[in-house]
Amino acid sequence: MTHDGDHTHSHDHSASDEPRWKHDGIRVIKGDQLDPNTAQTPGMFRQAAVNHARVGAQKIWAGTVAIEPDAKTGVHHHGALESVIFVIRGKARMRWGDRLEFVADAGPGDFIFVPPYVPHQEINADPDNVLECVLVRSDNEAVVVNITDIEPVEKPENVYWTDPIHRNS
Repeated sequence: MTHDGDHTHSHDHSASDEPRWKHDGIRVIKGDQLDPNTAQTPGMFRQAAVNHARVGAQKIWAGTVAIEPDAKTGVHHHGALESVIFVIRGKARMRWGDRLEFVADAGPGDFIFVPPYVPHQEINADPDNVLECVLVRSDNEAVVVNITDIEPVEKPENVYWTDPIHRNS
């Protein structure tokens, strides 16, 4: 009895005969090989692990972010994207709402879900220690929409969110 997966005789597979997944399958991105060529914010250091440029991802972006003590963004949202933040080390604070009237803190082992279009501010709530997180977004596009008509409860570092596409003074 033979199974589709059993090969009892030799085949000469040229590259065109082999399934695509043999060469474009699982990827391991080593922690010391993350790409810092991604959108940056003052006081925050992002590195991409999974994106289109690195692995050909079509529908997801994943990476890390290290947030300096007491650093915070301006008010923004990420358009239609969904985001998940996993806190590795430190104390994350998220403010959100039409007037940033809602607040939640998260610590190591906690997940934060940010739905599409939610105005929010990301904050390292610890004045003495770096906040380290893993960040996953539902698309490769670096969508950041700055919201300048909401007065942030906690003022951002010197400038609002900065990336190559959206600049705000």
